[in-house]
Amino acid sequence: MKKILLSSVALLGLATGAMAADLPSRRAPAPVIAAVPVFTWTGFYVGVNAGYGWNTNDSITIGGVRFDIDDEGGFVGGAQAGYNYQIGSFVVGLEGDIQYADFGGDDDLILADGTVVGFDRSDWFGTVRARAGVAFDRALIYATGGFAFADDATGWTVGGGLEYAFTNNLSAKVEGLYVNLDQDDNSILGFDDDAEFGVIRAGLNYRFGTY
Repeated sequence: MKKILLSSVALLGLATGAMAADLPSRRAPAPVIAAVPVFTWTGFYVGVNAGYGWNTNDSITIGGVRFDIDDEGGFVGGAQAGYNYQIGSFVVGLEGDIQYADFGGDDDLILADGTVVGFDRSDWFGTVRARAGVAFDRALIYATGGFAFADDATGWTVGGGLEYAFTNNLSAKVEGLYVNLDQDDNSILGFDDDAEFGVIRAGLNYRFGTY
């Protein structure tokens, strides 16, 4: 009788355990933690900038003789737009900008026969440049270079800068450029008017990120 009683208790325990295993768990589910998006420089951006520009060599060549003309430096400001693509720690991109430039007005050159030759300095210029650099998370160090243009002048530009993203969408930069413009020759007066200048500017970009 005792053996039968013990066997019944054992069977009852097994059945109760099996039923309990089928019941839903009362433990709270593990919290779902959203993954923090990894910051990337990839994407389009637009922005504004302001700074200072100065002539490094403003020259005129007449009949093979070169004359240097000094202009004052002045305010430079404008807007830019571009696209970045990040591959690992490397960032490549393309940027274009248009700038107002106040370099001190016009120049006059008085020739030996008393002829006054006026040279109107462009009050604007633009560039289309490639950018390539290395990203340290939200900091980007880059080099840049490409095509430069003004009223009747074309040329090239080269430079570099540092950009830092304060948020996922806003970044600030400090950039330096050297610009070399070769204006069209005047075949009537026989002169060639070149312009070379440097630019230091700070900018703010709004970035349309892909994350």
